[in-house]
Amino acid sequence: MHNKKLLVVGELNVDLILNDIKGFPKVGTEIIASQMNLTLGSSSAIFASNIAALGVPTSFCGKIGKDDFGDFVKEKFKEKGVHTDYLIQDEIYQTGLTIVLNYDQDRANVTYCGAMEHLGIDDIPWGNISQFDHLHFSNLFLQPKIRKEIKQLFQKAKAAGLTTSLDLQTDPDGDFDFDYRACLPYVDVFLPNEAEIKGLTGKSSVEDALEELSPFANVVAVKMGQKGSMLFHQGTIIHEEGFVHDHFVDAIGAGDSFNAGFIHHFLAGKPWSTCLRFANLTGAVNTTAAGGTTAFESLAAFQETTKKLFNVNTANL
Repeated sequence: MHNKKLLVVGELNVDLILNDIKGFPKVGTEIIASQMNLTLGSSSAIFASNIAALGVPTSFCGKIGKDDFGDFVKEKFKEKGVHTDYLIQDEIYQTGLTIVLNYDQDRANVTYCGAMEHLGIDDIPWGNISQFDHLHFSNLFLQPKIRKEIKQLFQKAKAAGLTTSLDLQTDPDGDFDFDYRACLPYVDVFLPNEAEIKGLTGKSSVEDALEELSPFANVVAVKMGQKGSMLFHQGTIIHEEGFVHDHFVDAIGAGDSFNAGFIHHFLAGKPWSTCLRFANLTGAVNTTAAGGTTAFESLAAFQETTKKLFNVNTANL
């Protein structure tokens, strides 16, 4: 069990995942999915659930509706040991929902944002912030209210003595309107994927994108799928190979699980290369079960999977 305590701030929704789909939907037609799962969704929730399963004391601040899906989110958090004291159940807005059309190693999503759009910086428990050591925020572009205040959020967290991390996620509008020059100096660990860092900087390679961010960023860990991951820190770039395997189910939440592994080891004070390698492992384990959290039922189950499928003893990481 970690001694450091984590506060996750971000969006919340459930995922309705449709699998084994025959074709792609067209207006005026109907297609069939042969299998369905309802799971805890959203980048922030998957991160929180999985890092809590790995042993980090975790609390969540976010908005859900006072409805069945909101109750489902709370129940799933409690099953994983995520503290829900700072969850706000809104009586006006409904809990967010993402419908996931799953196609082998890719997918198409349709999201109803609902209550998550109305989370603001004043909803964060600043009066109790000193009980936490680290603040993680995810999925900026789906949260328009807090998006306007993102720099202030990280400034306040740093002023309170917390370390911080950020995963932008993709921008549905494709604009990547985020002032990284102003915000990233207050972010200890920035966690984009390959497409996001290119979209944000307008560069055609990860290396050029890292060079663009270098005057403003502290640590940047880039998720690159089966190619592994890359890290930039103080002018040095580190690359770690991914864990390729034959047990793929789906990639939902793999990036969030990468984040969970990286921050787990970051909070433990591990070297950057070890943080990357463990993050690659948690991302790979994620893909061995349906949805973003199923592969992380407990720390013991995670360790059993890493030993059985990857021949990795996590005690050596």
